[in-house]
Amino acid sequence: MSPANEPRLSKAERTAQAREKAREIREAQLKKEKRNKLLIGWGIVVAVVAILAVIALVVTTSLQQNAPIANEGPTPANGNVHGGVTLLANTEVQKSEPATVNVADVPSAPATKPATVTVPGGEAEAGKPVKVIAYIDFICPVCKRFETTYGESLTNLRNEGKISLEYRPLGFLDQQSTTNYSSRAANAAACVVNSSPEKYAEFFNLLFERQPAEGGAGISDNDLKGMATEIGAANIDSCIDNKQYRPWVKVATQEAAAIGITGTPTVFVDGKQWDGTTDLNAEIQTAVDAKG
Repeated sequence: MSPANEPRLSKAERTAQAREKAREIREAQLKKEKRNKLLIGWGIVVAVVAILAVIALVVTTSLQQNAPIANEGPTPANGNVHGGVTLLANTEVQKSEPATVNVADVPSAPATKPATVTVPGGEAEAGKPVKVIAYIDFICPVCKRFETTYGESLTNLRNEGKISLEYRPLGFLDQQSTTNYSSRAANAAACVVNSSPEKYAEFFNLLFERQPAEGGAGISDNDLKGMATEIGAANIDSCIDNKQYRPWVKVATQEAAAIGITGTPTVFVDGKQWDGTTDLNAEIQTAVDAKG
């Protein structure tokens, strides 16, 4: 039967048909809205879970990085009991005997800074190059400026055998980051000198090159590990995770305060403190000439 011959629907039938079509459209719209609400709801749940996971990670990391540090621990290979690593010519570092350090052995800090600071192990042995000791902090902007100013000349002087250069990294400015970055960076450097002493100077320089701004979190532990890998040092992941040399850094920091050091950089040339206003290279040359 052709459309022309189909029976014409009555008004009631047409109304019923339109209502059925409207019902179907409305049901489809309701299903779509319900489906969209479910998707939005699950999306919110996933987003909340992700945010909570990030918060948990941040809190856990913060707790780990700010956890109390033991008062006693080992020195790294090639590090001395005063928290120092001594650079010689090229990539060579001075060897040292294994030892254990303890905060209990550090004398109390003086009530006032002494007129003359006596640095332990400050003077070179007879017949040895002039001994330069520098107390530094890896987040200290003035320390970075010191390295920019004198790093190259100090490297040349030790390569020429005129000086030995001992760095004693401290945690003086831990409060200037939210994660005790000063001590974490010093620990990372200790991890490097323990396993890859020939890479210590390069890692030291890289820490200052990428020095973070004060007030933030500093370079993360994972990035510190990556920096060691970047320069070709042996893996230091477990050393950082275990905070292996944080007690060593803690003792060095407290010893520095105990002898009257109040800031970084603080530099000594054969036991004599540099006042920071004169040319350090001239001071060193004077000491070299005095040795004959």
